[in-house]
Amino acid sequence: MKCYADCRMGEDGLIPRLGNMKALLGILAGAGASYGLYKLLRGGGDGEINKASPRKSNAMAVQPGSLMAKVSGFNVVSKVDSGNLTAEIASSEILSKSPGSLEPRHLGMLLSLLQSSPSPAERREVLITLGNAAAFTVNQDLLREFGGLHIIAGFLSDPSPDVRVQTLNALSNLSMNIRNQEQLKIYVPSVVQLIEMSPVNSDLQLAALRLLTNLTVTDNHQHLMKSSITLLLSLLVVSNEVLQIQVLKVLVNLSSNPDMMDDIVQAQAPASLVLLFDGCTSADVLLRLLFFVGNLRAWRPSAHVAEALRRRQDSLYCVLLDSSSQFHSRLPLLLSHPDEEIKAQVARLLT
Repeated sequence: MKCYADCRMGEDGLIPRLGNMKALLGILAGAGASYGLYKLLRGGGDGEINKASPRKSNAMAVQPGSLMAKVSGFNVVSKVDSGNLTAEIASSEILSKSPGSLEPRHLGMLLSLLQSSPSPAERREVLITLGNAAAFTVNQDLLREFGGLHIIAGFLSDPSPDVRVQTLNALSNLSMNIRNQEQLKIYVPSVVQLIEMSPVNSDLQLAALRLLTNLTVTDNHQHLMKSSITLLLSLLVVSNEVLQIQVLKVLVNLSSNPDMMDDIVQAQAPASLVLLFDGCTSADVLLRLLFFVGNLRAWRPSAHVAEALRRRQDSLYCVLLDSSSQFHSRLPLLLSHPDEEIKAQVARLLT
């Protein structure tokens, strides 16, 4: 089984005019082994830290009305013992700190400002700061204890797309913590809806998929994605390379769980999915596609189930697994691919 997690610190599409995924699904409807589980927190590899580009700032030049000037006037929120804390803090103290060295009082003040600010630009800046801080385990725990997960998730419906993107980035970093996932799982339907309603290849879709990648890295909450398989498969055939890779990270995670397999193979899939198994497809995308198929082929349906699936010509089973699928004639052609890892994976699938 191969699974993926994404954590980031940071701040073109094939069909940009299609608008949102609901319109896209309407178009696609007519087109009618597992690998070892990665650690949730990895020392290296596919895990990424959502890191906003650091702002150049001078601690001696804090402008009136700026974010840091406002932060200094807020009280600490829930569960922080504020008895010995002053209600104000020098702005330069926060400005001079890295995200990993923010103190509990700073996090509490930022959460207070996030809830009270009428400015989308200010909310975005606070969320970037909180998201960067959430790349550190100690802050992941503190923000959960402060009730910050639900405060931040409340901005998934913010009118500003930029605020929603930074909300998703912050939640992605927070979701690298197993205990946080227990609270964040209730937002899976909202995150899936953002993917469905957002423009194809948008920053919103990418950020939402990163969050779902982390929430599906273990099998604890994968069942919440059962009704979203068709959406992911449809997005896979129309998105750009960056989004395709993120979609495949989620699909590989889901397909590593045998309990999810029935729902995956029965999902409606676009017939054009098989066309991605081609030498012209990006090597990073193609390799993950082969991992996905490797997980699928570890599943063995009974004769009765296989016959029922064959009657559904638009099921993923018929598109990729059935003996009549074009996939079986396309796979051997990839043995001549220049990428050695791809050739090795193809050879494993052919044996």
